[in-house]
Amino acid sequence: MKGGQGGTLNGEYQIKKLAALLKLRALHLRVLVFMYRKEEGLMMKVVVIGSGVMGRGIAYTAAAGGFSTVLVDVDEKQLKSAEREIGLLFEKAAASGRMGHEEREEAGRRLVYSHFLVEHVQDADLIIEAVPEVMEIKRSIFEVIDQHAHHNCLVATNTSTMSPTEIGSFTKRPDKVIAMHFFNPVHKMKLVEIVRGLETSDETAEAAQAAAVQMGKETVIVKEFPGFVTSRISALVGNEAFYMLQEGIGSPAEIDRAIKLGLNYPMGPFELGDLVGLDTRLNNLRYLHEKLGEKYRPAPLLEQYVKAGRLGRKTGRGVYDYSLSVKK
Repeated sequence: MKGGQGGTLNGEYQIKKLAALLKLRALHLRVLVFMYRKEEGLMMKVVVIGSGVMGRGIAYTAAAGGFSTVLVDVDEKQLKSAEREIGLLFEKAAASGRMGHEEREEAGRRLVYSHFLVEHVQDADLIIEAVPEVMEIKRSIFEVIDQHAHHNCLVATNTSTMSPTEIGSFTKRPDKVIAMHFFNPVHKMKLVEIVRGLETSDETAEAAQAAAVQMGKETVIVKEFPGFVTSRISALVGNEAFYMLQEGIGSPAEIDRAIKLGLNYPMGPFELGDLVGLDTRLNNLRYLHEKLGEKYRPAPLLEQYVKAGRLGRKTGRGVYDYSLSVKK
């Protein structure tokens, strides 16, 4: 067989893709209209709203998983940045053998970048909202979706803390609204945490799970509660790390090193916070503090960093300084 390890990985990918397709059929998904647009396999239209760190990662993963994908954002600069980054991800996947060159070209062709939300949600089968964790922004997006998307469309929010029940109430289809919580970096992290709202139907939960599997992810389905499972734990660890830094217990590097080596975390809490964005971390903590009480009160030092504009990698400086790498 030509291609060595790359060929083996390619074969494993095709087997996983076939297994996911078989699972989709077995689930009897009544919510979604799956469309076979090419002989090679399932082609369902996914629209991702928001081209920030999470949105671009979800769009890449959807296209790589075989979905016809549209990444929508009103910010042209942000959208161009996402297009460049996603292009690099495809190149790296091809260079490493995780994706064949022909497969990389096909995945690239499946992904479209657009400013026009209404145009693309009209024939979408799955819409994934990935805008900032501000409820009013999400409300405005979901009201537009509800007005223009067809009645069978599944609508997911990528929120890490907010209520899919409340978000679903912004629509006339709360049974088709669910949270699909992807993790950063999306192309590397295996889990999608699927969170049912009060009105979410079984069919919607099954459809969301099947879509995540088609993207190569593993899933857990949990009931709604502020912060779900992962964000409650992650927020506590990240916030406590800021209290430790504030108290002078250790440097950021030493605290991160202790957590990674002592608790077997892949990233330290400051490394993760800088990657996710300290403003995002603070917004999540404020929401959890409001809903769950005092143990989630944000550390004053975290609030100071955000006020100073030190938001993490995206601004060139957070807990750590990335200014040289950003300039490159």
